[in-house]
Amino acid sequence: MNAATMNRYRGPDAYTFSDSLALTSFGKFNYFLICISGMVLATVLLETAGMGFILPIAQCDLQLSNQDKGVLSAIGFLGIISSSHLWGFLADTKGRRRVIRPTLLAGFAVTVLSSFAPNFWVMVLLRFINGFFLAGSATIYAYLGEFHSDKTRSRAIMGSSVIFAIGAMILPIIAFLVINQDWVLPLTFLGIDYKPWRLFLIVCGIPGLLCGLSLFALPESPKFLLAVGDENKAIEVLQKMHRWNSGKEPLVITHILPDDDTTITTLQFNNKFESNSNFALLFLQTMWNQTAPLFQRKYLRITMIVCNMQFWLYVVTNGLYMWFPHIINSVAAFINEHPGEHKQICQIVYEQQESIYKMDGTIECIDKLENTTYYYSLVMEILYASSFAFIGFIINRVGKILILFITSIFFTSCGLTSIFIADPSIAAYLYVLFFLVGVAINVLSAATVDLYPTHLRAMAVCISLMVGRLGSVVGANVAGALMTHHCEWNFYIVCGAMYICAVLALLLPRKSPDEAGKSES
Repeated sequence: MNAATMNRYRGPDAYTFSDSLALTSFGKFNYFLICISGMVLATVLLETAGMGFILPIAQCDLQLSNQDKGVLSAIGFLGIISSSHLWGFLADTKGRRRVIRPTLLAGFAVTVLSSFAPNFWVMVLLRFINGFFLAGSATIYAYLGEFHSDKTRSRAIMGSSVIFAIGAMILPIIAFLVINQDWVLPLTFLGIDYKPWRLFLIVCGIPGLLCGLSLFALPESPKFLLAVGDENKAIEVLQKMHRWNSGKEPLVITHILPDDDTTITTLQFNNKFESNSNFALLFLQTMWNQTAPLFQRKYLRITMIVCNMQFWLYVVTNGLYMWFPHIINSVAAFINEHPGEHKQICQIVYEQQESIYKMDGTIECIDKLENTTYYYSLVMEILYASSFAFIGFIINRVGKILILFITSIFFTSCGLTSIFIADPSIAAYLYVLFFLVGVAINVLSAATVDLYPTHLRAMAVCISLMVGRLGSVVGANVAGALMTHHCEWNFYIVCGAMYICAVLALLLPRKSPDEAGKSES
């Protein structure tokens, strides 16, 4: 039954879902949810990007070549890719919270185990499993968005992005405080020396544990509950939001009338499985039915543009970023050793490679990163947080598509310019600005939530981020292969693709196809 048919039968204390949300007001519940959502997003960053700080330090303990570093940089994202489709499907059929909570807790457990990995291959396996569970957190965009109306949704998502950016800002501080310690704990029964970089892995996973526990206090998405026909529970959730936000008179809602993008499609998922012996076939068929609409004519252009943009954005912000500490550390070491000398970034990287990997096959161990490396990382994260806060204020006035275009063009140009500047200090700052193109990921995800209806929203976000994580895998490994002799080509390829993505952003519609069709009729 569609929304128009349902809304003919409006009774006393019956409201549309949007009106019901407005009645709950905006208060403590929303702020708490935004903070938790931002921490969930930060968890993914800490668990994946934290490896970038570990690799230069762990290269002797795990006997890592450049190719091995590329594999370890990418393996978490490969785990995310392998399960993104599954979690998106389960989130759209079983519930958003029922996916996010257990995957966060399981991810932390695997992180603890990975800190004791005795060698490269065990670390690869455990980081893959960690990524497998991390993928469930992509549902947080849909979960957060469905507690907010059209007027507040974009700001809520950008608000969580500010929390995410603060978490990212803490990353280099945590790395500095933990990794640069001198203690060693011999664990002879495991055949390893437990060093600060191993503890750093656990510290990066703690926000995930806290978020997983916090989600016991939060309810399921009311819009999801309404979409699967559980109106009573949806009303209970709205009343809980109202109690948190005002705590005054009880909210009386007898019936929720669906909005135009909400189709009442009770998903009898469990019943189907109980009555059908071919579990695997039905599971795959149901997953296909949930995925296929995204690639049909109605949504095909949107899906292709969003996935392409996420791919290249993740190539930069996750793939190339895994090499950010390595490159910045090389530049910082050059500045300290050769004050006043001018040389391009890639030339510095080539020289550093020769000093680390000796002709006789031995590896020079690095026990600590240069303090300047943490400084540049902190500068980047502060700029990230500032950018998210600024975008949060202007996003409704300027529009998501224009923001996507401007950020993609400007920050990509900074990255391309950085490899031609001979002054290493200026080049380092431009290189830092290059990674701020990552603010477009959250803006694009906010746009994705708006462009799809409720029953496809989580799957759309998960698939687009799955393609993005594929970009992370490609970016990290290609960067590792090119870093030794063809560093410049990392920038030529990626910057060219990002300029194309900026143009593609202008082709995204301002409204979802469903809303556009209704306005035309």
